[in-house]
Amino acid sequence: MTIKIGILGAGSVGCYLAGSLLNGARNAGRENVAVSLLGRAYMGEQLAAYGLTISDFRGLNRHFSGDQFDFSDDAEIMADADFLLVTVKSSASADLAQQIRPYLKPGAQVISIQNGVGNAEALAAALPGVDVLPGMIAFNVLQRGEGRFHAGTDGAVMVQRSAATQKLEKCFLGSGLRFELQDDMQAVLWSKLLLNLNNSINALAGVPLKEELSQRGYRQCLSLLQTEALRAISAAGIPLIQLSGVPAKMMPRLLKVPDFLFKLLAQKMLAIDPLARSSMWEDLERGRITEVDWLNGEVVKLAQKQGLDALANRRIIALIRAAEQGGRRDFSGPELLSLLKGRE
Repeated sequence: MTIKIGILGAGSVGCYLAGSLLNGARNAGRENVAVSLLGRAYMGEQLAAYGLTISDFRGLNRHFSGDQFDFSDDAEIMADADFLLVTVKSSASADLAQQIRPYLKPGAQVISIQNGVGNAEALAAALPGVDVLPGMIAFNVLQRGEGRFHAGTDGAVMVQRSAATQKLEKCFLGSGLRFELQDDMQAVLWSKLLLNLNNSINALAGVPLKEELSQRGYRQCLSLLQTEALRAISAAGIPLIQLSGVPAKMMPRLLKVPDFLFKLLAQKMLAIDPLARSSMWEDLERGRITEVDWLNGEVVKLAQKQGLDALANRRIIALIRAAEQGGRRDFSGPELLSLLKGRE
């Protein structure tokens, strides 16, 4: 029996997951996995012309011709999908739910693979009667044009454990990606959000991630944002897990150490493709509205609920809003830190 997997959102993450599933099927000799992509027409034209290529910072490079997967800009392509992996931007979730609702077959499993902490709940509210589970990816993917998608950092795909996702796990065997089932995805999502607070910094720095994280000024910015988030998370009693080489609660202190010491202590964090950048940088580069409200904005909302404030996160949201309108995207670390501290 063929397992049909739909990817809803043929952007960087969606296309990389599609390629990984195809890679797993090829490597394991599985002929019972079919992959379909829902995306914009321009991406369909690109994939039809060039095929789909995935690569990573370790040297993986796999190509799949356009006849090895299905693509459409019409949600009807999802009519017979067993699994639907949602990879659209958080702001597009409500519209997507309306598009796919008429085509979901009974028993279809929807999984949110999106930034932020509340997307699965939002999708579930918009899709009554449909089982929606949270998931996330812990690595960075960048589009390189001509159907090429590159993972520039290490990390796993993490999804809420269930009978259905145990079946999905088998589809990722041999894919080149670690696929992990988790019992407490809220802890995972908040831990990932802590790391994702760097997205806005990278977008405003205008340099690759590795170069940014190698400079103390930018790391001090991230430390400030994470400190506010950790204060709110602790007040709310939300558990965290360790996603990087350093426990979440120790990260702000580590980020502030001098550059030479950071390079010694945080080698895993710096094991990044030299050209990798954040998805928020890519959004600004392509003239798209960012997900800052679903990242830094979540910190601000949680802090408010706990009677706290998150001034640095509020300030970086304002800077991203300005960048969306054509404002500066080339701040030095010390410049950005000064602004986040409220110093003009």
